[in-house]
Amino acid sequence: MYLPELFIEKYQTLLGDEATEFLASFDEEAISAFRSNPLKEGQKEFPEPIAESRWGHYGKVLGKSSDHVTGLVYSQEPAAQMVAQVAAPQKGSRVLDLAAAPGGKTTQLLAYLDNTGVLVSNEISTKRSKILVENVERFGATNVVVTNESAPRLAKVFADYFDTIVFDGPCSGEGMFRKDPDAVQYWHEDYPAECATLQKEILEDALTMLAPGGQLIYSTCTWSPEENEGVIQWLLETYPNLTLVDIPKINGMVGGIDLPETARMYPHRFKGEGQFVAKLQDTRPVTSKQVKSGKSNLSREQVKLWQEFAKAHLKVELEGLLQTFGEQLYLLPYDLPDLGKLKIARNGLHLGTFKTKRFEPSYALGLALKPSQVKQVVSITQDQFIQYAAGNTIQLETSYPNGWYQVTIDGNGLGFAKIVGRTLKNAFPKGLRFQ
Repeated sequence: MYLPELFIEKYQTLLGDEATEFLASFDEEAISAFRSNPLKEGQKEFPEPIAESRWGHYGKVLGKSSDHVTGLVYSQEPAAQMVAQVAAPQKGSRVLDLAAAPGGKTTQLLAYLDNTGVLVSNEISTKRSKILVENVERFGATNVVVTNESAPRLAKVFADYFDTIVFDGPCSGEGMFRKDPDAVQYWHEDYPAECATLQKEILEDALTMLAPGGQLIYSTCTWSPEENEGVIQWLLETYPNLTLVDIPKINGMVGGIDLPETARMYPHRFKGEGQFVAKLQDTRPVTSKQVKSGKSNLSREQVKLWQEFAKAHLKVELEGLLQTFGEQLYLLPYDLPDLGKLKIARNGLHLGTFKTKRFEPSYALGLALKPSQVKQVVSITQDQFIQYAAGNTIQLETSYPNGWYQVTIDGNGLGFAKIVGRTLKNAFPKGLRFQ
């Protein structure tokens, strides 16, 4: 593939004898991979596991497959999977994914949290935040809020709040050249330095949100020392409370330039694309947390309608704060500050809609609940899934009592829908349907 001459010269100087093999790797095919979702009840055995990875596998995911639509799998190349693996947040902790779209890091962080604690998944781009919301919803977690904000505005709400902050900085994208050759046209000699300046500006706000004793995971999909080791050196010099934590070098990772604790992934060494990761620990004394539970704003009638639906259809009591926004009912994680001044793309888990004297469950609720948590479930076949995802009603072999059912395939939820006799009415969202 075409590479700028200045890029070639830069990495010939940086890598020396390795440069030939490194540059030759750009003519090889990009590596595809995916992760399985441990939050889903219907698990499968997938081939080609990635060594020393809990959920990673080599291979491609079909976007129209039932495994993808139900959120059992998420497509993400191997090097990008290492970022959240380095973070590995503890259950019950507070986590921020600061630049989250399209959702690979967020969904992997949610897998570690296992529906405990709280994850704030942020994306400044409105267009990209919509894609992020779709991927979070499909994954089926109940403890995540998606914000559409700048770092300075977030910092005003979340001072000293997060135990873990993951920041995959906007970068020159050198590690994605093989996967996305169009990215090459944006590269110029000064681009990495310009990106480094932007990264530092965002990090200044990010660090005001890091709780004492917390960890910052900094990553880029580039090899440029200006954006990688240069930014880390600046962090260490500017914030004496931060120290580097050594990252185990697995699967061909190598240490950073003059910073062996950090990790670099080169495509001629690591079976994947390009990535840099650093883990920094805050050494300030850990302080006790104030838990904010919030207050529900449901009317008596809304409480009654939700409780009637939950009693009739759910085997579990959902943990979280019930809030309405208009006629829409959401379940928010506990322990959040007031989010009223922030732009919210997904305010927790959308449970459903209040209609006149009734409650209608959402598609998102039917994705998030395990079939074992629901009283009325109807399983469909792969052939029926193709019809259902195209927007068609399904004729069932036997009659069911009329009412709401969680639709499932291979043991995982596909939303709620109504059954009338032997007819499964279609409730698959129109914007997600495919032929």
